[in-house]
Amino acid sequence: MITSPRNPKVAAAAKLLKRSSRDSERRFLVEGAQAVREALAYGPPLEVLFHTGVEDPLLTEAASAGIPLEALSPEAMARLTATVTPQGLVGISPFVDVELEDLPSEMSCIAVLCAGRDPGNAGTVLRSADAAGADAVVFAGGSVDPYNPKTVRASAGSLFHVTTVREADATSAVQAMKARGMRVYATAAAGDDDLYSLDLSRSSAFLFGNEAWGLPGELVALADATVRIQMVGRAESLNMASAATLCLFESARQRAARAISIDTVIAGAAHDIRSPLTAARNFATVLLNAGDGIGLEDREAMLRGIIHDSEETDRILTQLIDAALIVGGRLKVERSTSPVGPVVATFAENARWDPDHPRVVWRGADASIRAEASALKLILAAFVETAVWWAREGDIDVLESETADSTIIEVVRGGAIEPEGGLETLFVPRRPGTGSGSKIGMFVARGIAEALGGSASATIDGGKLRLTLDLPR
Repeated sequence: MITSPRNPKVAAAAKLLKRSSRDSERRFLVEGAQAVREALAYGPPLEVLFHTGVEDPLLTEAASAGIPLEALSPEAMARLTATVTPQGLVGISPFVDVELEDLPSEMSCIAVLCAGRDPGNAGTVLRSADAAGADAVVFAGGSVDPYNPKTVRASAGSLFHVTTVREADATSAVQAMKARGMRVYATAAAGDDDLYSLDLSRSSAFLFGNEAWGLPGELVALADATVRIQMVGRAESLNMASAATLCLFESARQRAARAISIDTVIAGAAHDIRSPLTAARNFATVLLNAGDGIGLEDREAMLRGIIHDSEETDRILTQLIDAALIVGGRLKVERSTSPVGPVVATFAENARWDPDHPRVVWRGADASIRAEASALKLILAAFVETAVWWAREGDIDVLESETADSTIIEVVRGGAIEPEGGLETLFVPRRPGTGSGSKIGMFVARGIAEALGGSASATIDGGKLRLTLDLPR
C-alpha cells in the first residue's frame, strides 16, 4: 500500500487536477464508484485504478480487464480528490472527446455550451443529455473543461456515454450544425418562441449561454430562433443545467411521439394505391367487354382515366419510397430551381377531366422555387388532395408570395373541416380505416420540405383551410 501523499505515482496523478497537465498528457481523473463503473463498461481502458483497500466488485472487474491496481492510504487518496468524503476509487482515463468535424452527419439533438463556466452545471448537462438520448454535447466559447474533476463527478459517468466535443469555436459549432441541416435554437429568458410551441421532433441544436450574461449577440443572430422557457412562478430565470434539462427532454418527448413505424407507412401506402389500381382495372374491363358499343368521347374519357390512375399509382409508389427514407432519416432532395406555374397547370388539367373535382386555380406570378420539379409535384399533389378531402367549398386556389428569405406557396380552399385530433394529424402516416384522404401524402410533403430546409404546415383561418409550403429562396 502506498502511504505517502508524496509518492511519485500519487504526485504524478495529482497533477491531473490541473487543466494544464490534463491538456499536455491528455488524461484525466475518474473519481467515485459510479464514474469508475461506467468507465470500465463504456470508456477506453483505465491506465490505473487507485483504491483504499476496501473490498469492491469493481476492483475484481478492473483486475480481470488487466487494469493495474494501486492501494493507497486515506491520506494519499485525499491528494487525488476534492471531495470531503472520498469514495476510495480514482482511475486515470485517456481523453474521450472528438473533434467537431468528427460528429455524425445526421444527429437528432445536441447541446452546445457557450462560455458555460460552472463545472457542476456542465456535468449535469452531460448527465441530462445522456438521459434524454442527445447525440452530443459541445463545450464551446471558453466553457469549463469537461474533464474538470467536479464536472466528471457531476456527470455520474455520462461523460463515457455521450459524444463530447471540447474547446470548439462557438461560431464554427453553430455553422457546423446548420450545415448538417439542424435547426439551431438560442435559449434566452426573453426568447421569441416558447419552448413548448416549437416542433422539436426534427434535428435540433440548443445553445446555452454563460450562467451570468447568457449568449453573445453574434451567436443569437446565427440561430434560427430564440427560445424561452415559460415560467409561472416568481423565479427570474433557471440556471443553465435546469434549462438544458427541460429543452433536451422536450426534444426527446417530441421525437418519441413522432416515431413512425415503417409498418404503418406500408399499410397506408397499400391503402392509397388500391383506389387508382381498382379504377384503372374497371376502366380496362369496360373497354374490353363493351367493344364498339362505347362512343369515342366515353372511350377517350376512360383512356384518360387509365393514364391518370397509372400516374397516381406511380406517385404513390414514389411517396412510399420517400416515406421509407424519411423514417430512416436518409431522404436527400436536390435543390434545383423549378417554376411553380407549370406544375399547378398539370393539376388543373387533370381536375378538368373529373367533373367531381374542384377547379385548381394558379393565382401566383411567374414564381420559381428551390426544389426539383418532382419534389414540388409530390408536395402540391398532397396539398391539393388534402384540400379536396378536408375543405368542401369553392375552387382550390394556389397562391405565391415572397419574403426576403423565403418563397411561400399556399393551397387554399373554403369550407374547412378540422380532423379529429387537430391539423397536425394530417402530417402523420395513418393506417387504413383512420379517416379520409391520403394516408402518407402529407407526411411525405413535410419530409421533403424539411429536407430542403423549409417547412410544411396547415392552418384554418376564417373557415378556409390553408396549406403552406415555406422554402428558403
